[in-house]
Amino acid sequence: MTIKENIQQIESKIQSLQSNAKLIAVTKSVGEQEMREVFNAGVTAMGENRVPSLLEKQAVLADIQKEIEWHFIGNLQTRPVKDMINQIDYLHSLDRMKLAKEIQKRAVKPVKCFLQVNVSGEDSKSGFSPDEVIEVVGELAGYDKIIIVGLMTMAPIDATDSELHEYFAKLKETQTKVAEKGFAHAPCTELSMGMSQDYHIALEEGATYIRVGTSLYQ
Repeated sequence: MTIKENIQQIESKIQSLQSNAKLIAVTKSVGEQEMREVFNAGVTAMGENRVPSLLEKQAVLADIQKEIEWHFIGNLQTRPVKDMINQIDYLHSLDRMKLAKEIQKRAVKPVKCFLQVNVSGEDSKSGFSPDEVIEVVGELAGYDKIIIVGLMTMAPIDATDSELHEYFAKLKETQTKVAEKGFAHAPCTELSMGMSQDYHIALEEGATYIRVGTSLYQ
């Protein structure tokens, strides 16, 4: 299938679940040609997970760069924050206060961020535990360069369908609790969850952003 056909299939799934979720095309493993095909098929939200790759692709797509909504979806160290934080529209991986402090220092305007939540409790996953989220969001009230638009999680690669439902439902529950607080700096209305292998379950549990790579290009 072509990239356009794959996109149509995913968007059909979104519509079938009566969802308004937005498809983020994960472009970390593809080049300029595939990204242009994605763009021409109507998907303007693109996700990168490495800073050098993000900046390189923005350069080669200079003619359409401003029409693309850039999402940084990978683990972010503090050192490269200064090079990229003003080049993106959304950060999906705010996973520690040290990173928040660096963003506050380097951003020239408020950055839309997802707080990364380690719902499954895996040692290999970064992020805050669900029980920490409310407290962390409260601590971020003084950071005027950070807007917490929602929560993000990554499910274990080997999770069963029932476990996936449990993890994604837990993130939804946590997001609702934050939203109910009515924080001005943290509307927290969005849920970034679901990738190629599990986005359909994430949609069923209320995902508003799905991060899909492999399924677009195969």
